[in-house]
Amino acid sequence: MLDRHDQAVRRFAEACRRGDVTALAAVLDVNAVATCDSGEAAPAPAPAHGGGEVARLVMAVLCGRPGAELTVESVNGRAGLALRRASRAVAVVGTETAGSKVTALWIVLNPAKLGGWHRRR
Repeated sequence: MLDRHDQAVRRFAEACRRGDVTALAAVLDVNAVATCDSGEAAPAPAPAHGGGEVARLVMAVLCGRPGAELTVESVNGRAGLALRRASRAVAVVGTETAGSKVTALWIVLNPAKLGGWHRRR
């Protein structure tokens, strides 16, 4: 049986795959925070605070990307997310939860940090 953390991350991923901002907001804690690391290649979006703002950031950065696959994977030893296009990682997301809600997201967009996440074809 999956623990609450895994269940919350899986609900979050499914809402993102569907592009459902309402479902995303529902799995996010009202005080959720998201931080992006894009490296020096591009300016990172400002940290987002609050369920609604985090949901909008996630929609812009992770959801609805044509040809991309969002999967639930182990990130830092816990369930997190990996977004790949043509087997190449474009984002990896570490997650923190409390109960059934996602409370924090660390979204790595920095190409220099994503090489180990690419899949071999």
